[in-house]
Amino acid sequence: MQDIFQQIRDSNKAGFYYVALISALAIPDICAGLESTNGETSKNKYISWFNTHIAPKYNNFLDGETCYYFRCSMLHQGSTKHSKSRYTRIIFIEPNNHDLVLHNNIINDALNIDVRIFCEDICLAAERWWQAASSQPICKINFSHFVTRYPKGLPPYIVGIPVIG
Repeated sequence: MQDIFQQIRDSNKAGFYYVALISALAIPDICAGLESTNGETSKNKYISWFNTHIAPKYNNFLDGETCYYFRCSMLHQGSTKHSKSRYTRIIFIEPNNHDLVLHNNIINDALNIDVRIFCEDICLAAERWWQAASSQPICKINFSHFVTRYPKGLPPYIVGIPVIG
């Protein structure tokens, strides 16, 4: 899991905000699936995980349902608008030359979030969750099927070059 968190952080630092944001939006799904008895996630599991681990930092401006709808619109339509969202859109602010940080605000009918802070909040919440959850039997079982990076290959399929499998 740490590889994924680090790649989100590295993407953020390199200015690859789309990559960081899209990856961060998938983290609640991954965590919810890992702690699920069937190893799968769902809308309700995403919402519950987000509400437990992240929403308290967002003063009720961003809850699990709002983030789930944003995740759906972003990942599936490439949009920051979802017809079921309570906001017209979510606006993610990138770093700027003015040292201006706008985060967790409502501007007219839009939610404003700082992309770097949001991605880091997701990573930190998932890391804290994983420290506690990784010792749970269901998480151990589900994690045995988790995607892994193999720096020297994955025998007997490919040997000598890095693969993700």
